[in-house]
Amino acid sequence: MFRILVVCMGNICRSPMAASVLHAAIARRQVAQRVAVDSAGTYAGHQGEKADRRAIALAMARGYPQIQHERARRVRDEDFQNFDLILAMDADNLDNLRFKCPPEHQHKLHLFLEYAGVEGRREVPDPYYGNAQGFEVVLGLCEQGSEGVLKRVLSTLD
Repeated sequence: MFRILVVCMGNICRSPMAASVLHAAIARRQVAQRVAVDSAGTYAGHQGEKADRRAIALAMARGYPQIQHERARRVRDEDFQNFDLILAMDADNLDNLRFKCPPEHQHKLHLFLEYAGVEGRREVPDPYYGNAQGFEVVLGLCEQGSEGVLKRVLSTLD
């Protein structure tokens, strides 16, 4: 089983949306026996909370019900060993992961959009302090990036 961890800061906006989109793509491609996804944050301030209500509303409207099951958690030390790929939504969170990650697992750390091969954008912006349009942008980037991530992961498994 290939395990992917998607990481943002609080694990209530970007990473639960990305995990929900990836979950749907995994189900659509019928590869749930081969690929699993989870999400986490580098900050523990929302520990145990559901995703942001705006993220939930948008994800549900677009057909990503997994978001209802997402609960915020902080990245744990064992995540670096237990996951095969750890994708940060932005450079600040990638730097936080690099600081905490043991040297033997550093190769697993990447930016979500760069790993996905999305052209013209390196980071998924944080929509938390913005309006609904910011969440639309984020979900669109998650949809675009998830296809690239899954395609790349499946090509390495074949």
